[in-house]
Amino acid sequence: MAALGPDEIARRVARELPGGAVVNLGIGIPTRVANFVPPERGVLFMAENGIVGVGPRPPKGGEDRDLINASREPITALPGAAIFGHADSFAMIRGGHVDIAVLGALQVSARGDLANWTVPGIGKGGIGGAMDLATGCRAVYAIMTHLTKEGDLKLLEECTYPLTAPGVVTKLFTDIAFIEFTPEGPLLREAAAGLTAEDVQRASGPRLRAAGPLGVLAREEGA
Repeated sequence: MAALGPDEIARRVARELPGGAVVNLGIGIPTRVANFVPPERGVLFMAENGIVGVGPRPPKGGEDRDLINASREPITALPGAAIFGHADSFAMIRGGHVDIAVLGALQVSARGDLANWTVPGIGKGGIGGAMDLATGCRAVYAIMTHLTKEGDLKLLEECTYPLTAPGVVTKLFTDIAFIEFTPEGPLLREAAAGLTAEDVQRASGPRLRAAGPLGVLAREEGA
């Protein structure tokens, strides 16, 4: 299976972001997306801990301990970046001033329900700002592997984990597929190289409609 790695998924998400959008990057793979969007695209990246104008990760040795994202990873600040308090950050999110939230997911349902904060029985995880981001942003792009390490489905007819928010995912990016959620149900737009729509369907719970022609989720793409 020609599954994509984390940077390749982030690179594909980067291509999907419209110029001029205000985009919040959640923890994990989403934080890598900023590495693949050139400044001239005009995308304004936001970290929920209080900065708009996040740039790519700094080179090793060039880190500033005062500049981190919500994952506590070092970031850069582009010229004109704004730094503000946590309360102001969530006022922006809850006030509908953020266009897109890019969030990691544990499960996504056929309706675009999002579960991304805890696994039952593990006793870990906190919902944090995910609920605010999922409901306050105008669109949610979810990122996850298509299957668990044990081979279980993560794109399901109904989520079995506690929900973060119902019906909020607009686009889903996995290591083998790009899926858009429409009123008619999930639409498979791209599959990883070497995979067919039927291959992706076998790894998915809900019925997927396939776009025609089906695009290729390439392993090597420019941002």
